[in-house]
Amino acid sequence: MLIIFDLDGTLIDSAEDLAIATNQTRAHFGMPPLDAKLIHSYVGNGAAMLVRRALGPELSEQRLEEAVAYFVKYYRAHALAHTQLYPGVGVMINALAEKGHTLAILTNKPVRISTDIVAGLGIGAQFRQVYGGDSFAQKKPDPIGITTLMQQTDSVTQQTWMVGDSGVDVQTARNAQVRACGVKWGFQPESFDQHPPDVLVETPEELLRVFRQPQ
Repeated sequence: MLIIFDLDGTLIDSAEDLAIATNQTRAHFGMPPLDAKLIHSYVGNGAAMLVRRALGPELSEQRLEEAVAYFVKYYRAHALAHTQLYPGVGVMINALAEKGHTLAILTNKPVRISTDIVAGLGIGAQFRQVYGGDSFAQKKPDPIGITTLMQQTDSVTQQTWMVGDSGVDVQTARNAQVRACGVKWGFQPESFDQHPPDVLVETPEELLRVFRQPQ
């Protein structure tokens, strides 16, 4: 089975580092800090969208490019300051790999930062591939990341899952015609009201049980 994971809010709790980097970017442009919970609601559509939402729609394209470059540089240098795996995620990932499942990551976070994080947290070796928001011409919810992973692993839709913490991940699964598993411990579980997954779990242990069952 091919199991594709989102990263932020699904495998890792990166909320504090993302908020710090975002407010540092605002400070760099002379703006006051935002509430961390508001910043968390902006996460999920890539660095450029996060920065655009956090700095406001009046930002010119040139200033947006400067802000995104500043954010990415700062965040990459500090991405592991507070970020950790959610409790139980490491055990879950190791157990799924031991069962012979093929694991991959598909995130809208820049790929270099993503690979640095999973390596730094000690789980990088368990994943066949890590794709980020700059790995393809389109980001999630475009299905290109899932379809590419399926082609690379000779996987079929019936044996492929997308696991994530937001409606964006469910939309990505739907666009690729694969099944979606939502996790309730992430940043945007309320988005499942509009985009309900096939399965919704509350803990990594529960997710592990889902993939132990016959599919």
